[in-house]
Amino acid sequence: MLTRLPAFRPRPRADGEADELNRHRPFSVRGRSLAWLPPVLLLLLIALVDWNTADEFRIISWIVLVPGIAAAICGVPGTAVLAFLALGTYFLVDNAWPGQYRAGWPDFVLVALGGTLATLFCALRVRGERRMLHMRVVAETTRRTVLRPLPATLGGLDHAAVYLAADSEARVGGDFYDIQPGPHGTRVLLGDVQGKGLGAVEAAAALLGTFREAGYHEKDLATVAARLELRMLRHRGHCAALGRDDADRFATAVLLDFPAGEADFVDVLVFGHDPPLAVGPGGVRPLPPGDGLPLGLGELEPARDHAPTVRRVTLGPGETLLLTTDGVTEARDADGAFYPLVVDVAGAVAADPGACEPPRLVAYVRDRTLRHCRGRLADDTTVLAVRRSR
Repeated sequence: MLTRLPAFRPRPRADGEADELNRHRPFSVRGRSLAWLPPVLLLLLIALVDWNTADEFRIISWIVLVPGIAAAICGVPGTAVLAFLALGTYFLVDNAWPGQYRAGWPDFVLVALGGTLATLFCALRVRGERRMLHMRVVAETTRRTVLRPLPATLGGLDHAAVYLAADSEARVGGDFYDIQPGPHGTRVLLGDVQGKGLGAVEAAAALLGTFREAGYHEKDLATVAARLELRMLRHRGHCAALGRDDADRFATAVLLDFPAGEADFVDVLVFGHDPPLAVGPGGVRPLPPGDGLPLGLGELEPARDHAPTVRRVTLGPGETLLLTTDGVTEARDADGAFYPLVVDVAGAVAADPGACEPPRLVAYVRDRTLRHCRGRLADDTTVLAVRRSR
């Protein structure tokens, strides 16, 4: 029995794609495209020069440049209109000369052929641009799904964050972070999946999904850590079952817990990651390094009879916790020197104690990192600053 398939209908363009397409229109003024203006001015210039020069200087055939330029900056209808306009202008201007001075039919065919080819190339260009913009919208949607937008104050924490992908087109990579308030306090997670590409994004999404559930329901921070370790192992097993060559991924991470009702403390778990920095008016101090292995590598110590140590740290008045990935700490300048994060932040806070506020601190570290590496990020870069709301 044959089943009749529904008729094919073109996929409607998403609002995000339409917005991106409008933003990328050249020569736009107040939402109106003036891309037709340069080809029209060139058309008039060629016609006027040809009309007002002697018969030894005929440049009317140059009018073939008009549809060629239009194909690069205009849409398909505009390019087609300019091609016909160029052809008509050529016919009128050339026939205004006496017969012995006319360029004739060979150049007329040249202009007609040039306009046709320009219109076809313009159609291909527009199609490629729409495909590229669609992929950018998909990448942006993926980024917002993995790294969901967070309000400025969440779970009793003031925070600010910035994520810079080393691949500017992909817009998302292996770095991940999130804040999850719950009945037992507010949990914060920041990490970096080993490797790059879509596999790293997939692993980051898996860890974030587990964190959002376990961080809300589980009372003990060690249990949340165990759930993250198990999720990473399951993800690796799934990749291995599929025969993928990225089944050995792991992730370094920092897990924080701001307990409910205890404003002066934070519990910290570190999994092979740089420990957070406590940044306050009194200076900068690194928190104690953790003894946890990166997530997904816990099986390397099967004889280990205890979970990673949860360290409780006392926070001073106005102190902000600064968490970064290795895109910051491993940024190099022209001489190969690493970015001195602790020294630089300490100098900024000493000069202005207000620099320890999360938005200012994140903006400062971002700008200084980009300046240090001259804008050439070797790895995904994440900067996250959190502190108790006053």
